[in-house]
Amino acid sequence: MWFDSWADLGRVLAVGAAAYVTVVLVLRLSGKRTLAKLNAFDLVVTVALGSTLATILLNRDVSWAEGALALALLAALQFLVVWTTTRLPHGRTVVTARPTLLLRDGHPLLDPLRAQRVTLDEVCQAARSAGFGDLSTVAAVVLESDGSMSVVSTQQVGDWSALQGVAGVEMRT
Repeated sequence: MWFDSWADLGRVLAVGAAAYVTVVLVLRLSGKRTLAKLNAFDLVVTVALGSTLATILLNRDVSWAEGALALALLAALQFLVVWTTTRLPHGRTVVTARPTLLLRDGHPLLDPLRAQRVTLDEVCQAARSAGFGDLSTVAAVVLESDGSMSVVSTQQVGDWSALQGVAGVEMRT
């Protein structure tokens, strides 16, 4: 339980170093999106990368080459999904949640709050974090695809064009 053999420790050191370099290279080649704020799809890929790394390190039945191939496969699949979602009109909606309007013109939207399982306290916290002390000066609070909340003031909302594609926003003319 505490110690099996020096060979096992040597394997972990050698394969661990090689796997670490492989993960760094895969992440570097896969681009910034892999490490950006996570939506559900990105989180799954990140967890899978971590799980694969742990398996390479600790499972004697998995060779470094098999693990490196698995890491490369995950990065390639993520690239394929990202490529698809940026080029096909409805591709993104399959993989990521659409941003949702939670507050409009200082008034909370109760149905979207309930549907997204967000409390008014959380919306108020987002407004406070953005420097607002009065919801009447907030034009919109949007729950983004990655779970963060964006706060737009009434002074900065303009024609609402930055909110195009947000569920609950009908474009004003």
